[in-house]
Amino acid sequence: MNYIDYPRNDVLCIDMRSFYASVECVKRGLDPMQTLLAVVGDKKRSGSIILAASPELKQRHGIKNVSRYFDLPDDPAIHVVEAKMGDYLKVSVEITKLVNEYVPKEAIHQYSVDELWVTANGLENLHGNRWMVAKMIKQELYETMGLTCSIGIGDNKFLAKVVMDLYAKKAGIAECTYEDVETKLWPIPVEEIWGIGRRMMRNLNRMGIVTLGQLASQPLQRLKKRFGVMGEQLYWHAWGIDLSPVIGNFQKQAQKGFGHGITLLRDYHQDEVCACVLDLAEEVCRRARTAKQAGRTIHLGVGYSQETGGGFNRSRSVNLPTNVTMDVYNVCMQLFNEFYDQQSKIRRVFVTLDHLYDDEETQLDLFEDTTKHKDIGYVMDQIRDRYGPTSLLRATSFTDAGVTLERSKKIGGHKA
Repeated sequence: MNYIDYPRNDVLCIDMRSFYASVECVKRGLDPMQTLLAVVGDKKRSGSIILAASPELKQRHGIKNVSRYFDLPDDPAIHVVEAKMGDYLKVSVEITKLVNEYVPKEAIHQYSVDELWVTANGLENLHGNRWMVAKMIKQELYETMGLTCSIGIGDNKFLAKVVMDLYAKKAGIAECTYEDVETKLWPIPVEEIWGIGRRMMRNLNRMGIVTLGQLASQPLQRLKKRFGVMGEQLYWHAWGIDLSPVIGNFQKQAQKGFGHGITLLRDYHQDEVCACVLDLAEEVCRRARTAKQAGRTIHLGVGYSQETGGGFNRSRSVNLPTNVTMDVYNVCMQLFNEFYDQQSKIRRVFVTLDHLYDDEETQLDLFEDTTKHKDIGYVMDQIRDRYGPTSLLRATSFTDAGVTLERSKKIGGHKA
């Protein structure tokens, strides 16, 4: 591969080490790298997922971020704390502000609450080469916040991300240029490469492709024929090529739909699910109204409890785009009554509204005054915006089956 025609940028991929656990350690004056600490969603539930484990806890007891609370060994040295998502978001913002002191905002691409890409082009005269910039950011994060990070350096975002995952988490800082792809990446199994999940791994393994080097040796047309657009991306990534933008406003993306779902804290029976669906429909329509959008296609997904397993995911389109809560709720209940297995208990529910239109461009129904229903929705939204999300709720939200009150106390499904 001749890389001379492909752009070279100074891209850093910064990942905070065991972010949630490290923040909790710092709050308690503990060393994040030496303390045994686990962050769980809910200490009252033994089956609660461990959202983060400190590096020492992972190494000493083999605890992973997908482990359960009951997997923790009986070790009095282990600190168990509940997640405080509000605290993590605040620290994440402060990290971004710190990075913003080195580069402009448009050079920062926030990938998640604890991971971001930074384009360090043109900083040689101010801070030195990209290695020096990485060292300065890493050192300042530790000195000012007490947090440790891993930094991958690459000619593009893909190389920076992959070398961070594979090498920087052990070395602290690692680099991969186009010329390093053959030695550093090609021997790696495909499932360890960012962007390749288990399903894709199985498909590639069936083709006799086990390592990234074997993927790079495949003809582009063969991969495109087998996987479509994804096959083309796999081919170029295998050669270390990524043409995604490294500068710009990465947050602006076209909204394709509005969805809201929940994993219930207990099994729900058939007669309870309506309250949950109504709360979810209310939130979906509130978000659509906020964006001044309405949708024609309504999806309902239901997952059954572990006793029976399974579930269903069905959708239905309506004649006119809507963002009226009761319109979406009524369609969801139609789908539920048609496809629900009467013998099963319910553990997961989600509602989605898509096939979007601008709300002001939607047609009026000649046989029903839909404007009144829309106006009511917008007024309710205004009251909630001014006095809080729980200032005006439907009566079903106050029942045991309602989910809005409990969800209002959380961020991302966990306690704020």
